[in-house]
Amino acid sequence: MRHENYCLDAGQFLANTGCMSRNVFFIGLILAASGLISPPIALVAGVVYGFTFIHPFHVEAKHLSKFLLQASVVGLGFGMDLAQVLRVGRSGFVYTACSISFAMLLGWALGKLLSVKSRTSFLITTGTAICGGSAIAAIAPITNASEEEIAVSLGTVFMLNSVALLAFPAIGSALHLSQTQFGLWAALAIHDTSSVVGASARYGVLALTIGTTVKLARALWIVPLSVGTAMTNKSKARIHWPWFILFFCLAAVANTYIHALQPIYPTLKHLGIIGLTVTLFLIGTSLSKKTLQEVGVRPLLQGVLLWIVVAVASLALIRGGWIHL
Repeated sequence: MRHENYCLDAGQFLANTGCMSRNVFFIGLILAASGLISPPIALVAGVVYGFTFIHPFHVEAKHLSKFLLQASVVGLGFGMDLAQVLRVGRSGFVYTACSISFAMLLGWALGKLLSVKSRTSFLITTGTAICGGSAIAAIAPITNASEEEIAVSLGTVFMLNSVALLAFPAIGSALHLSQTQFGLWAALAIHDTSSVVGASARYGVLALTIGTTVKLARALWIVPLSVGTAMTNKSKARIHWPWFILFFCLAAVANTYIHALQPIYPTLKHLGIIGLTVTLFLIGTSLSKKTLQEVGVRPLLQGVLLWIVVAVASLALIRGGWIHL
């Protein structure tokens, strides 16, 4: 009888914990979607949730965050001028080509030096060089990466994204970076598009325009890298094309030339910011103690060292006037 009571108590405890986990998750989701909290706070709230509760919807949250990020970037396009997007995009494409080449070579060298598994090292390097989780998701099937290798790579990139989103605006303010300098630095040195947009939006409107546009130019390199990796590995895996970048440009075209719809563009841009806030909350909830355990010391060290070198080098070149718009 005592054993049965213990089982009932344990079952009730788990049920209550699961109920609380769901309730807290939905409260956080509603707050993020309400516009009452900023993107960085949403990310912190998500991370706190991930380390406190067992996520009941981790698979659904992963899929939703991917869609919301792309839709949010398109929404932000309705607040941008096409001429500025094209001007920044042309310069950004050259800068991102140099940045990606440097990051890929350095990542390969660090992976060898730290004896990180080759596929894990390649995924971490790709995520750092191009666009974080999106690049890893595109390259992983082509390299036949295992679930463990993907989890380690994503965990490393997501943790560094969280740090960057909170640290970059503070560093930019301390160094008195202009909005142009900060937007360019964020676009070249932060992994995921969501974190670039979040950090840039916190710094200023011009920083947001430059950060988003240059970051999307950087994200376009997913395509040639995916093709090159597929040819090298003789893989027949389907390449994921970043179609949302095209829709972002079309949104900028509409904002610039289709004046009849001008009254709705601010609303669409605001929805993009709300979607980004929700995305960052969902990304934060995906981080947990288990993520830290899965990553391990060597891959995390590779990711941290690579990211620091890229961030410091790009910042030095921007402040020195070698990279400018």
